[in-house]
Amino acid sequence: MHGSAYIDRVSEVMHKAWDSQTDTLMKVADKMSETIARKANVYVFGCSHAGILAEEVFYRTGGLAILNPIFFPGLTLSTRPVTMTSQLERLPGLGRIIVDENKLKKGDMLIVHSVSGRNTVPVEMTEEAKKRGVFTVAITSVAYSSVVTSRAPDGKRLFEVADLVIDNCGIPGDAAMRIPGLPEAIGPTSTAVGAALVNGLVIETVERLIERGIVPPVFMSANLDAGGAHNAKMFEEYADNIFYM
Repeated sequence: MHGSAYIDRVSEVMHKAWDSQTDTLMKVADKMSETIARKANVYVFGCSHAGILAEEVFYRTGGLAILNPIFFPGLTLSTRPVTMTSQLERLPGLGRIIVDENKLKKGDMLIVHSVSGRNTVPVEMTEEAKKRGVFTVAITSVAYSSVVTSRAPDGKRLFEVADLVIDNCGIPGDAAMRIPGLPEAIGPTSTAVGAALVNGLVIETVERLIERGIVPPVFMSANLDAGGAHNAKMFEEYADNIFYM
């Protein structure tokens, strides 16, 4: 019944992360709502499996239409061979190029997800975005990052460079379960916990937008009869803040 124990473990980590990071999450929600209210842009990025959170928050039912993922060829799980992602996320200079080509500018917001927080591209993107006046948020495992060395040229890890840091409370290596007879740990927690955190963050942001008197641009399911027309209206009204079409 290790599968059941895994579900319990994920739930435990999820509650620990939300409860311990509530103050930071509320600060991020304040900043995100303020950014959206100013008609500035919000971006989400991660390499390889960390990029699943960028996929989670954009163009989906119940999501904010103006959350923009950054997908770079070679850093997504569609890359073949997928092992190339591990090499490219360590490449100096690539983070700067990604920031430049996505035209992040002063007043925007960038959320970067990296569980270990050690690889060059997430660190470099965060540093380069900050140079341009972009507010940066890291989602990472502080425990994991604290026991590994940085691969970035300046020796920094993600939690050391972002404006705000959300700790996903994962363990070093991410995989959280041990099964007798198997030397490797199994059952990573970062994706499930991260998805819960970012969706909770979206909900808090929407609440703040409503308090500001702003009707949040939230997608309906395209499989509901009214969904297509509703979503088309979102695309039209927020065309200047949507970059994934």
